[in-house]
Amino acid sequence: MKNNNKKLRIVPLGGLGEVGKNMMIYEYGDNILVVDSGIMFPENDMLGIDYIIPDFSYLKSRSKSVRGIIITHGHEDHIGSIHHLLEIVDAPIYATPLTRGLVEVKLARNQLLDKSVLHTIKAGDSTRIGPFFIEFFHVCHSVPDGVGLGITTPAGLIVHSGDYKFDHTPVDNWPTDYAKLGEFSGREVLALLADSTNADKPGWTPSERVIDPAFDRVFRSAEGRIIIASFASLVSRMQQVANAAERHGRKMAFAGTSMVDNAKMARRLGYLDIADDLLVNLDQALKMDPAKVVLMATGTQGEPTSIMGRLSTGTNRQFNVKPGDTIVLSSHPIPGNEEMVYRTINRLFRQGANVIYESIAPVHVSGHASQEEIKLLLHLVKPKYLIPTHGELRHLKQHATLAQEVGIPAANIATVENGQIVEFEDGEMKLGPRVPGGYVFVDGGGVGDIRPSVVREREALARDGVVVVSLVVDSRSGRLLEPPEILSRGFVYQKNGSDLLDSARQQIVDLIQDSDGYLQSDIEQSIKTFFFNETRRRPMVFVSLNKV
Repeated sequence: MKNNNKKLRIVPLGGLGEVGKNMMIYEYGDNILVVDSGIMFPENDMLGIDYIIPDFSYLKSRSKSVRGIIITHGHEDHIGSIHHLLEIVDAPIYATPLTRGLVEVKLARNQLLDKSVLHTIKAGDSTRIGPFFIEFFHVCHSVPDGVGLGITTPAGLIVHSGDYKFDHTPVDNWPTDYAKLGEFSGREVLALLADSTNADKPGWTPSERVIDPAFDRVFRSAEGRIIIASFASLVSRMQQVANAAERHGRKMAFAGTSMVDNAKMARRLGYLDIADDLLVNLDQALKMDPAKVVLMATGTQGEPTSIMGRLSTGTNRQFNVKPGDTIVLSSHPIPGNEEMVYRTINRLFRQGANVIYESIAPVHVSGHASQEEIKLLLHLVKPKYLIPTHGELRHLKQHATLAQEVGIPAANIATVENGQIVEFEDGEMKLGPRVPGGYVFVDGGGVGDIRPSVVREREALARDGVVVVSLVVDSRSGRLLEPPEILSRGFVYQKNGSDLLDSARQQIVDLIQDSDGYLQSDIEQSIKTFFFNETRRRPMVFVSLNKV
């Protein structure tokens, strides 16, 4: 018997309209269930930003209503902002053993592990969190131990897929739970929230197994050191590299704190099977015959502070690229991040490495369902309503098109972006109000103190530079006591642009002499106009006025 006195509200705070920072809120009455809390990499024009987290504004005033936090799997775009979330929400975390281990590593790094309550769940388990009855089912993805959710609410059954693919030969021999998905359909699924990342990719996503022969070809042909870059949470890729290293007589070492910590945790929990004599520490590996070692490191997205980013610029502390190194980027560029990745690849070539990446060899396989798998999920679950999730708007729209092709009416599909509430009442779906769902920038130790206006200012500084004008004037007469001093950075080379700056100084002198009551803002505007007329550029202009 359904209790329809209250509405079920589904509030996307991340992952809808973008790739990354996935976060979904399920709210019924005074009860909130949070699913995932991820981060997103900054776009190329977000200068100085380390990463982006969801806007938690909706939760801040409702923090006491949060009954639990479920993490579907251990990738950064699903767990990366969990320590920020726990600063405003005090609620237990539910995760599978490997996912819990990855969360614990992150919480320990941020001194929050002792203050957090974590519950271990497994695929096939069920639990009640407030009015929500959760059934966890296994999904195949590019990291082991991922789960989707069957969420029985007073308004009906919701299926939340999480990231998934239908891999019939996964590395861990544990395919997606088709039977559970079919069982859900027999119980009338009110709504399906499903991954859209590869909704524009035809066919089926290849199995992770295709990577093994690709690695074998790399290991056979590489004459020197092999360096394989991957996400630090991609435990299954660690296993594949270890297996290849063993087959080809190489020792293996991990580079980078996150990679080392995650590998240690995965071995302890039994998700990573690497013999003790196969592993060496990084210092040992760097002293070995290059043809007898393989390193695993982070930095597949070309992040400047990652090991790959530093290797590409020759600024890594422990080791640098040597001629003869083979570097494998076992990843796919996140949409919007392609330019940074390819720039890193070019720099690595310039350092003397042979770089192998997805475009030239199958060294990476997506963990997300392609079009035929998306259709199969829709047929298995048979939802009344669909909310496409996890993707840019183009992915969400394509997912909606696929759903219509298999018979779901357009009126029953909610293609929404972050912040748009979707409500269910009496078995019917409607759109509710919008709430904040934008970006919160993390820059160094600052969270949310960098606003979009600051990022735009950084863009302007990077694009056209800055000019600082220093004036010393008589406090009574307003007369210039010294010639104007002009300093430019990122605008014109001081020596070659001396004529331009001399003309600007004269412009300031004339303006002050001809004006009875000049203002600082008048000088700034006049100089901006002068520089634009002369150069067609708009540097940021600042005037410092010293009265003596």
